[in-house]
Amino acid sequence: MSRTIVTLVGKDKVGIIATVCNFFAENNINILDLKQTTSQGFINMMMIVDTDSYKGTMSELNEGLEKVGVKVGCTVKAQHEEIFDMMHRI
Repeated sequence: MSRTIVTLVGKDKVGIIATVCNFFAENNINILDLKQTTSQGFINMMMIVDTDSYKGTMSELNEGLEKVGVKVGCTVKAQHEEIFDMMHRI
């Protein structure tokens, strides 16, 4: 299984999760875990997704997520799980 970490940060509004989930569904990306917090009008979301069935490259995934982010007014980025883990080791 190819696990990827996707983060989303921005101002909360209706339709953010639906737009992100539709993008994943259209690209055969399965959400394995999702954590979300909202505070004072802002949203912070971290998702672990399975990209085994995704046909594109990581660069293409990030380009697609950037377009989703523009659509919903948030910053959305993806990283391979291994890179995320290395960046957040103590």
